[in-house]
Amino acid sequence: MEKNAKIYVAGHRGMVGSAIVRALEKQGYTNIITRTHKELDLTRQDAVEEFFAKEKPEYVFLAAAKVGGIEANQSALADFMYENMILEMNVIHAAWKNGCKKLEFLGSSCIYPRMAPQPMKESCLLTSELEKTNEAYALAKISGLKYCEFLNKQYGTDYISVMPTNLYGPNDNYHPTHSHVLPAMLRRFHEAKEAGLEKVTCWGDGSPLREFLYVDDLADMCVFLMNNYSGDETVNAGTGKELTIKELAETIARVVGYEGEIEWDTSKPNGTPRKLLDVSKAAALGWTYKTELEDGIRLAYDDFLNNPMRAER
Repeated sequence: MEKNAKIYVAGHRGMVGSAIVRALEKQGYTNIITRTHKELDLTRQDAVEEFFAKEKPEYVFLAAAKVGGIEANQSALADFMYENMILEMNVIHAAWKNGCKKLEFLGSSCIYPRMAPQPMKESCLLTSELEKTNEAYALAKISGLKYCEFLNKQYGTDYISVMPTNLYGPNDNYHPTHSHVLPAMLRRFHEAKEAGLEKVTCWGDGSPLREFLYVDDLADMCVFLMNNYSGDETVNAGTGKELTIKELAETIARVVGYEGEIEWDTSKPNGTPRKLLDVSKAAALGWTYKTELEDGIRLAYDDFLNNPMRAER
C-alpha cells in the first residue's frame, strides 16, 4: 500500500479496528477513512453501497463485527449470525463493485472444527462439526472468508482473510456477561480486589487450553499481510503458545494484585476443550508476535484502569 492510499478501516472503534488504525498511523499511512456506526450502519446495504460509491477506498480492513463470549453467543444465536453475515457481505460486495484494490477480512479461530487436530492448520476448515456454543458466529465468519475466496476465483480480486486466536488489549469490552474470558476475568478480579472479596468464581473447571494474542500484535500482522500476502486460503494469527484457563486466572489475579481464593463453577460450560492455532504459515511469510502474555495483560489492565466507560460496556 502506498503511504497516501485511501484506506477504509471498518469497525475502527472496536478493539481490533482501533489497533489497525494505530498500526497504520505508526507506519506512516496518512489517508485513513473511518465511519462510526451512527454515520454508517453496515447492515444497511443501500448505505454501504452509497458510501463506497462516494469514497472509493483503495484498501479495506474489515474489522467490524458483532462479538461476545460464550453467554452472549448462546443467548443471541440468530442475532450473531444475521448481523455478522449481512454486514460483511455488504462491505465485501460493495468493495468489489467499486474496484477496491485489496480487502482484508478479519475472522476468528472459532471457524475451525470443535475437535480439530491441534495445533489447527488453515487447511482444517470445514473438515468436521463446529463448537455449538458459537456456531452461529462461526458460520457467519466462514461465509465471509469463503465469499472473499469465491470473488478471487470468479473475478480475479485480491481479497484475503486472517483468522486471529483469542484477542485482548486496549479498547477491549469489559462487560460483566457479554465479554470474552480474559477481559471478563480482568474486571472480575479487579472488582473483587476493590471490594475485598475472599473468593472469585470463574466458569467451568479451568481445564480448557487457550491461546491469546495482544491486539496490537494482530494489527501489525494485518498491515504486514496486506502488503505481503495474496491467496485464497486464510492465514492464522496467534502466538503458537497455550495455557489453561486456570493458569490464565492465576496470571490475571497476580497482575491485578488479587490475593483471595479462585473457585470454579463446574455447572457452567467450558467451551471448546483446546484451541491452538498452527502459526507456521505466518512465520514462513516473515511475521511473528512480539508481546508475551503477562506483559500484555499488564498493558490491558492499565487500559482498563484508564477507561472511564468500562463499567458501562
